[in-house]
Amino acid sequence: MTAADVVVVGAGMTGVACAYYAARAGLTVTVVDRGGVASGTTGAGEGNILVSDKPPGPELDLARRSAELWRELGDAVGGARFELEHKGGLVVAASPAEDAALRAFAAGQRAAGVEAYEVAADELSDHEPHLATDLAGGVHYPQDMQVQPMLAAAHLLRAAGVTVLTGTRVVGLPRDAAGAIRGVQTDRGLLPTRAVVNAAGVWAAEVAALAGAHLPILPRRGFVLVTEPLPALIRHKVYAADYVANVGRSSTDLQVSPVVEGTRAGTVLIGSTRERVGFDPAFSLPALRGLAAGAVRLFPVLGAVSAIRAYRGFRPYSPDHLPTIGADPRAPGLHHAAGHEGAGIGLAPATGEAVAALLTGRPPRTDLRPFAPERHDVHL
Repeated sequence: MTAADVVVVGAGMTGVACAYYAARAGLTVTVVDRGGVASGTTGAGEGNILVSDKPPGPELDLARRSAELWRELGDAVGGARFELEHKGGLVVAASPAEDAALRAFAAGQRAAGVEAYEVAADELSDHEPHLATDLAGGVHYPQDMQVQPMLAAAHLLRAAGVTVLTGTRVVGLPRDAAGAIRGVQTDRGLLPTRAVVNAAGVWAAEVAALAGAHLPILPRRGFVLVTEPLPALIRHKVYAADYVANVGRSSTDLQVSPVVEGTRAGTVLIGSTRERVGFDPAFSLPALRGLAAGAVRLFPVLGAVSAIRAYRGFRPYSPDHLPTIGADPRAPGLHHAAGHEGAGIGLAPATGEAVAALLTGRPPRTDLRPFAPERHDVHL
């Protein structure tokens, strides 16, 4: 097979972003995926591009830079092609105590540069006319966006102009006598290269292990309900305030927190659940019932609406809830871009930009020290 400057393992949104920015930096790139483009976590996501759910810190910094880059990608590639919507987010509280905690959380985000505007209970209907009338208040986040993730991955990959090998499994990462990676061995042959980006999502730990590196990335199952097509009912991405807490929990048990949004096709997407059950593909009726109940709690009008389908996927979960991004000192030539859990769509551009900088010997715009691969060794 033809040599490339870099081989990206994984054709989900994060791998696509790494390939896109590496190609823009002048590198020749080959993308390899065991399935198809966006056939894993990306294809099972809602397309969240959020700053609203992240506390001040390294992940929020990454999210803010990614939001800037998503807007640039919308202009450069054509956001209408992949349904990039600057719809904003509305986080709502069910009780006065929850509302007070939400406002305190938003104040910290504002200090970190996020646009966050408090909304009184009697003003919620101005933002969302069909919301339940007994909510205690909310916060509006105009920087939140949504994208159709499969379309985005496909169009950005085409714009990158890179080689794509789907249905191709990585089975080895050969090294030279000095221990540096010199290729990617696949079930279809050897891809010579001196740089590998591990963007394999829920399978990133398996890819890292081929190089003798430890990554504690595990699958975390989630479901989404889809309604019948409806007239426009929901203007923003709307979710309950406890969603943020659920994202940050490490429990293996089922967690359900309603996230409700409309699509251009007229359907309403209802998430989100989280549970660690390995790669169990079974559909969970308790999870789906919880989603439906949570959505109706926020939008009573949905009680008379039919759900036409449900789908599930597996998020790449990391125990410290931070992605792993950067060069791996344990395997020279190996770079990681994985473990973003449910934030991968939103965080992909800044991740790709940073990895491309490393690949070309430039300092990344984002501080990658909190995401360093070697941080996982201290927990062994």
